[in-house]
Amino acid sequence: MAASNPGGLKTEQGSEGSTQSTADMTAFVQNLLVQMQTRFQAMSDSIVSRIDEMGSKIDELEQSINDLKAEMGAEGAIKPKPEEPRPPEESA
Repeated sequence: MAASNPGGLKTEQGSEGSTQSTADMTAFVQNLLVQMQTRFQAMSDSIVSRIDEMGSKIDELEQSINDLKAEMGAEGAIKPKPEEPRPPEESA
């Protein structure tokens, strides 16, 4: 009977170890998910910030183009260069 007693002890330890292992794994996975969520949120915030910045730059560029158009309109239309007569195309 002495041999069966240590075996029973190992089964209890194995069960406790398995429960502890499961709890450790659960905590590890939860921690990993929190880290991933934090990183994704930081990336998302960075992307949104860059998109906003790009939108502002596009607005500035659009305003500059409109200012240039208004400036050109005030000075008068630019006269296009008269086209130079092209030599007649030769048939081969």
